[in-house]
Amino acid sequence: MAPSAPLAPEDILAFAADLADAARPLALAYFRTPLDIVSKADESPVTVADRAIEAHLRSLIEARFPDHGIFGEEMGVKPGSGPVWVIDPIDGTKSFVTGLPLFGTLIAYLDGETPLVGVIDMPALGERWTGLPGEARFGHAPARTSACQRLSDARFFTTSPEGFSGADEARYRRLIARTALRRFGGDCYAYGLLASGHCDLIAETGLQPYDMMALVPVIRAAGGVITDWAGADLTLTSDGRVLAAATPELHREALAVLEA
Repeated sequence: MAPSAPLAPEDILAFAADLADAARPLALAYFRTPLDIVSKADESPVTVADRAIEAHLRSLIEARFPDHGIFGEEMGVKPGSGPVWVIDPIDGTKSFVTGLPLFGTLIAYLDGETPLVGVIDMPALGERWTGLPGEARFGHAPARTSACQRLSDARFFTTSPEGFSGADEARYRRLIARTALRRFGGDCYAYGLLASGHCDLIAETGLQPYDMMALVPVIRAAGGVITDWAGADLTLTSDGRVLAAATPELHREALAVLEA
């Protein structure tokens, strides 16, 4: 199989946006309807909608880039010869199955271990964040993180306090005790809010690559910092702990608390 011709990041983003456009009507066709819900091994719900969206996106990627790898939440890994597409068809499945519109479709393009392009699409809200080197956008407008540099001023988000246990819970509680405001829920939506300057800090554990990879280009291009809890770049083999901050200064302070 001949390798696909190299594309500029802008062209990759255009195709990723086409994928998100294709996923939206599928998600909305199933949203707030009776669903076949089963439990996965990690006890999170999976629906017919997840599988239908991922199967469709895989078919579009394979038709355009037959040599590219694909890593999807529902259907696993298809090996490729270089670039990898990482897909979460419905991030926030618990929101989806309970009628809450704060679910998204995450699409990332990786060049080796580096997430180069990311899309956070919110089908029920009609909102989308995109990121590629040097440019983050919310819709057609530039996205920029806030200027918050101190934990004492920070607006903090996490999906659920129930996501932390043991030593991680103790570290998390030390962190939030020093923040100005705490909000819960949102899954990938919180990262879009951070990219647009509406919150300042996010800490989570237990994330999978398909939960994380699309977030990285968006947060970084918007001026923020996103790493694991040791300050290392997020990769396909990261341990699922994520710390995202609006500024390097805030990230350093939060990291010091988590590492204490």
